[in-house]
Amino acid sequence: MAAAASTREGKNTLIGEVKGKFDKATSVVLLDYKGMNVENLTKLRADFRKAGVEYKVVKNTLVKQALKESSYSGKLDDVLVGMTGIAWSYEDPSAAAKVVKAFKKDAGDAGEKLKVKAGLIEGSVLDANAVENQLATMPGKDELRAQLLATLQAPLQQFVMLLNAPAQNFVYALAAKERQANEG
Repeated sequence: MAAAASTREGKNTLIGEVKGKFDKATSVVLLDYKGMNVENLTKLRADFRKAGVEYKVVKNTLVKQALKESSYSGKLDDVLVGMTGIAWSYEDPSAAAKVVKAFKKDAGDAGEKLKVKAGLIEGSVLDANAVENQLATMPGKDELRAQLLATLQAPLQQFVMLLNAPAQNFVYALAAKERQANEG
């Protein structure tokens, strides 16, 4: 009886952890890793870690329990079948999808065995196609920062050029006058 209670407590703890990860994540990618060997899975986990993505294999029934009271309740029942790995992205919504896309491209046979089941972002469920073709191609946080910075800098650069224009034109006029004096 004590063993069953500790097992139930362990499951409840795990359900709470998984629920917390889903609540905290900006996006989630559900994967089928069937047929992949340990070496390739270890490489995939390392790639996820580098990108700031948390990856874990969780029993489908525990995931269903964790999502019971969320907006995803019942929406993933057809996806949560077979082997399921879950990649939670907390900062950059496209990070997990980009890692999966890069792994599928670079890992050859192992990449073909890795299948995207579904993706979750802001209360929406994305199919495998949308994860690989839309979510994975979204600009990342750093790319968006660079675009914003470039947008903010452009008017300043033009302003500096306008301020320098009279001085530059004066120098051109002096140079032209000097050439004219040397020729004449």
